[in-house]
Amino acid sequence: MLSGLFTVVLVLAGVVGAGIAIVSSQSKSAGPLASDRVLIIPKESGLTEIAELLQREGLIEHPLSFRVSAMMGGDWHKLQAGEYLFKARVSPQEILDIISSGKVVEHSITIPEGLTSEQVVERLRNNDLLTGEIAQVPKEGSILPDTYRFPRGFSRKGILDQMGRSQSAILKSIWARKPTDLPIKTPEELVILASIVEKETGRADERPRVAGVFINRLNQKMRLQSDPTIVYGIVGGKGTLGRPIQRNEITQATPYNTYVIAGLPPGPIANPGRAAMEAVVNHSRTKELYFVADGSGGHAFAETLDQHNRNVGRWRQIEAVRSQQPGGKPPADSVDKVEPPAGPDNRTEAPATPQPASDNAGAPIAQPAGGVAGTRARAFDASEGTPRDPLLNKTFDLNSPKQIPQLKVP
Repeated sequence: MLSGLFTVVLVLAGVVGAGIAIVSSQSKSAGPLASDRVLIIPKESGLTEIAELLQREGLIEHPLSFRVSAMMGGDWHKLQAGEYLFKARVSPQEILDIISSGKVVEHSITIPEGLTSEQVVERLRNNDLLTGEIAQVPKEGSILPDTYRFPRGFSRKGILDQMGRSQSAILKSIWARKPTDLPIKTPEELVILASIVEKETGRADERPRVAGVFINRLNQKMRLQSDPTIVYGIVGGKGTLGRPIQRNEITQATPYNTYVIAGLPPGPIANPGRAAMEAVVNHSRTKELYFVADGSGGHAFAETLDQHNRNVGRWRQIEAVRSQQPGGKPPADSVDKVEPPAGPDNRTEAPATPQPASDNAGAPIAQPAGGVAGTRARAFDASEGTPRDPLLNKTFDLNSPKQIPQLKVP
């Protein structure tokens, strides 16, 4: 009896050993998957459900062998739900390693510089890979535009929180390096000026120079006269008018219109990127007080009124040519910029006087070539509408009649 029992044990041991060898061999062998594949493991899936899913999707051939291998290796209780990338011919053991490690596929979302918080929230809401609701739009200028990576199913609020933490950390670092002569008193004011710089130019090489112009104007108590502040004062977080600024809107009083108010507006007009904030504290040390579009996506800068007027004249010639485009429609890069006048520009900030016009600090205001005393040149210091402006990207622009209220034109 003992001899027979011993024989049975030996046979069983041999069978078990053979089974283990077969399972081990199968778990390390290349699987049937012909090409790379992304597969989602649903939440609350057990080992049996996962094995059946893998067989059904063509990743393994033997679900039982897969389950045995998972239990033998102790991986069965580590398997995690999520979205995973499996390479072609992946082995069952490699599949177990991937699912138990939790190395899910990461997606990315890019938030361009210069979007308002409302536009950023809309972009997040339109991303189907994110989940959850956004109860409140973040304060303007409080989130950092950048590319953020996340797994499928990550919360929209989680992305916003990450953007807020990034902005706070970078702003703190930049503020610590500001020069002592910067006419900016708080980190919040730095963000305000950086948002204007961000909206004025999309060119990295111009940001410090544009920032330098505005800082020179602040030092000389000149009005900033920035077109994007007109737009924000009218539509707020919607971000864009979707048409040229009309001449009567230049003197339309809003808290943000820097043609009307002195100094900085009460808050940011967009969310500036790190480069724009860096440009404010590392601005170009020039005497320039003016800049105007040059027709190539950049700007022509000037220290004196005469230089600026010549630059304005060249820009008007470019606009005149563009206005002759077929269909009579304004060129695409005129969106959210002051519309060109039909004749001589006789608009003023105040009733015309026999004396040369001046700003609130007594500094001369640019006059158009051939203009009369008491007049000023049109505002050409905005680059909104250029091909570099992210607001022209229809994939996330809120330029829609349903989202932007129609403005009544007097």
